Amino acid sequence: MTPYQRLLIGVTGFVSLASAPALLAQETIQPVGQEPPPSEPEFNVQSMAEYGGVLTPRGRLMLEPEFQYTHESINRMTFEGVEVLSTLLIGVFTAQDIDRDSYMAAMTGRLGVTDRLELEMKVPYVYRDESSRVSVAEVDPAFDIDRALSNNGLGDIEVAAHYQLNRAREGRPIYIGNLRYKSTTGDGPFDIERNSAGTPGELPTGTGFHAIEPSITMLFPSAPAVYFANLGYTYNLSDTIDRPVGDEIFVGKVDPGDAVRVSFGMAYAINPRTSFTLGYKNDFIGKTRTEYFDPTTGRSTSQNSSTLNVGAMLLGWSYQLNQDTAINLNLEFGVTEDAPDTVLTLRIPFGMDLF
Repeated sequence: MTPYQRLLIGVTGFVSLASAPALLAQETIQPVGQEPPPSEPEFNVQSMAEYGGVLTPRGRLMLEPEFQYTHESINRMTFEGVEVLSTLLIGVFTAQDIDRDSYMAAMTGRLGVTDRLELEMKVPYVYRDESSRVSVAEVDPAFDIDRALSNNGLGDIEVAAHYQLNRAREGRPIYIGNLRYKSTTGDGPFDIERNSAGTPGELPTGTGFHAIEPSITMLFPSAPAVYFANLGYTYNLSDTIDRPVGDEIFVGKVDPGDAVRVSFGMAYAINPRTSFTLGYKNDFIGKTRTEYFDPTTGRSTSQNSSTLNVGAMLLGWSYQLNQDTAINLNLEFGVTEDAPDTVLTLRIPFGMDLF
């Protein structure tokens, strides 16, 4: 058995290998005696978790319970006024402190249709909580605004297909083509309750817009490691809302910003059961264009949001319990201003043969 014929489970959520070459830490053992004639070794590379990877074998079903915790905090202080001296400011200070926590429980299923084609479906349930405190300090008086929001419900269901583009051969990278679709089964930002001023009374559990993401993944086995990279583009479909938000704002067409997604890293086999992953991912999200209509004046205006740069370092650990079950623990910590502070994900994939 060559080092590439068994597969390690694990790595990270952004490019988590549902299986990567196991026994990568072991050397290939050749029989004693005359050297066998040279041949081009082949190995069955089967699938990958979220963005495509080593595919699930034909006739095998992988079920993956998942729990994810995300924390994000925003602390800002702004000043509007006039600086008379370097030590004297006349105006208004505003301090903003926001803490956001998100908990997601999901079940993902992956089915190996052929040795090169895998189908995937993910059903998430989301609970979100947000507490904010805004302090506005004038010369006299000073006041605080405290607000707490939460919501829970079904998130956006996703379906995906992964296809291995080339045959797996030693010394050559493996390319996986991926196509993912995200639905709008969760409550979007225009589906939640708002007061007469348009201020939300709860948090959305989904994005509210359909999205299609094609991507390509490259895997390069080099014992005892597997190098990986992923490049994808998320196309968010625009939608005409045509509904009021509060008493004075009427929202028309909304075109969410598309995103370019890049990730790369390395999975390293410590032994036949344990591996760890080190990687980086970055999402470059474009501007969202929103059209507004004022029913009192009959005028239409549009507004563009700012672009976002979401970058995170990734750490992963995986342990193979047995041939069918593994434990994957992954940690993301943001390195850009727009990224969440931490994302902790626990996955326990297990498989069964259907045909």
